[in-house]
Amino acid sequence: MSIAVCPGSFDPITLGHLDIVRRTRRMFDVVVVGVARNASKNALLGPEERVDLARAALSADPETADVRVEVVPGLLVDFCEEVGAVAVVKGLRGGADFDAELPMALMNRHLTGSSTGIETIFVPGEQRYAHVASSLVKDVARYGGPIDDLVPPGVADAVRAALGR
Repeated sequence: MSIAVCPGSFDPITLGHLDIVRRTRRMFDVVVVGVARNASKNALLGPEERVDLARAALSADPETADVRVEVVPGLLVDFCEEVGAVAVVKGLRGGADFDAELPMALMNRHLTGSSTGIETIFVPGEQRYAHVASSLVKDVARYGGPIDDLVPPGVADAVRAALGR
């Protein structure tokens, strides 16, 4: 049985994230969405709320209803080992994403050993979501802009509530 982890901060989860998870599910027997804490980012939503929103969004789609969602408590490689994953799958919107993700992929391989390490698979995101980033969604929402068409149902309300809007 092949297991993949789709990690991210998912603050908040977007339609672009769902696209990557859906396509990953078609490639692997089991997919685990790993909701991680990113020390370099100030999260708007707490980890449990991000998990709940991701679970709701994934369970609403028959293609992803069996995807597990869990908090990554520490290093991603340790989490991958714990769940038995053979791969980390990351979505790329463009070259800047690749530039940011490649060093992390190489570090993950280094931490697990080059011959048996976790492999990272990069999946190009759908072009229609190339402009959709969690940080941009939060910025638009901060100024009262519409975000409902960028995120799964219920997420926009959670973002607006967290922003006090």
